Amino acid sequence: MLCPRLLALGLVMAPALASADDRMIDDDTFNVSSRGGLAVDAGLFLATPSALPSGIMTGIGVGVTRSCGCTFSYGVRASWSSITEGSMTYTVTQDDYRLRLHGAVRHDVGRGSLVLRLGVGPTFVHEVRIANNTMGSGLTLHDGRGWGTVPAADLDGLIALHISGAWVGIASAGPSVDRFGGSLAWGWTAMLGVAWQP
Repeated sequence: MLCPRLLALGLVMAPALASADDRMIDDDTFNVSSRGGLAVDAGLFLATPSALPSGIMTGIGVGVTRSCGCTFSYGVRASWSSITEGSMTYTVTQDDYRLRLHGAVRHDVGRGSLVLRLGVGPTFVHEVRIANNTMGSGLTLHDGRGWGTVPAADLDGLIALHISGAWVGIASAGPSVDRFGGSLAWGWTAMLGVAWQP
């Protein structure tokens, strides 16, 4: 007889204990607190090199975007990315510093946004070239370093999702083009990060 009474007491007490429990996550945890006109973002940046024929550069990207209505926005972006490639004769390290002014069109869907963004501006390229051991080859190679600037443009498709409060998760990718060595060089850029939109 004791077991059924304990079971009944447990069923009566369970709702009271559950209501007294302090939950870490409540109904307001994932509410969107703001959709303001200014957003600041940062994240992992990937791209093809501006002056090397192959490889994937990794680095960081940051940006500031201002919305001027329900559809259009504009802003400025900057990124740094680096790559090191080697051959029998040289080891080359290239750093790309991209600066872009951008304009975008946006369509909001629930907690998310779909964005098409066009950015234009210069890419500053810093290259360090170190000659490998060539004594057996009979070649005379020299170390070198230098700077260059190329005009460039990026077209990104971007997905933004409001996570909690003013925080937004973002992912973007798309083609890029720059004018290097008198001809157009095609590549791509991508970024995965977070934004703060107060």
